[in-house]
Amino acid sequence: MSRSDTVIRLLIVDDHPVVRDGLSSMFARDPEFEVVGEAGDGAEAVRLADTLRPDVVLMDLRMPGMDGVSATRELAGRGVRVLVLTTYDTDSHVLPAIEAGATGYLLKDAPRDELLRAVRATARGEAVLAPSAAALLMSRVRSSSSGPLSRRELEVLQLVAAGATNREAAARLFITEATVKSHLLNIYGKLGVGDRAAAVTEAFNRGLLVPRSPEQP
Repeated sequence: MSRSDTVIRLLIVDDHPVVRDGLSSMFARDPEFEVVGEAGDGAEAVRLADTLRPDVVLMDLRMPGMDGVSATRELAGRGVRVLVLTTYDTDSHVLPAIEAGATGYLLKDAPRDELLRAVRATARGEAVLAPSAAALLMSRVRSSSSGPLSRRELEVLQLVAAGATNREAAARLFITEATVKSHLLNIYGKLGVGDRAAAVTEAFNRGLLVPRSPEQP
């Protein structure tokens, strides 16, 4: 059975029961989705995700106890795809959520069809961003596009050039995979490129990276 024929299993996380009920009812009307559980805070979401194995977690941000960003970091570290669904689109909310590993960021006033498309895309591992969230991220890239690479950014780029994945680079540097992604975003902006391969090529062209000799380990 192809992925497109598979029911998408959802875990809905929000501290307002009315919101959870409304989302559950909406998805229940579409056979493409199955709500396998609901949680009222981040800690409960992490526990339920371990048991229920959802394809996508719809995550609110501001909740009592463990908030959405902390829960997203926990879940993303376990390979769970998280789509943030919130009313907040300021940089103090968007950037921490994306850096924590959220696959997407959508606002609660999004039309139903847009939300359904976002959940489908998240289930495929594709990034989904509300226009306001995308604008904030682009602004961040532009603001960091001047000046040299930081020491940490060079360390990340060196590992990427050596063939390390984001997860492997994070382990080597004792940082989170989300932090590696954030560093790469800054690197792309500073080097004026759009992906990791182009970043490595441009870094060699600028002399920021030096090819290793054959006798080097």
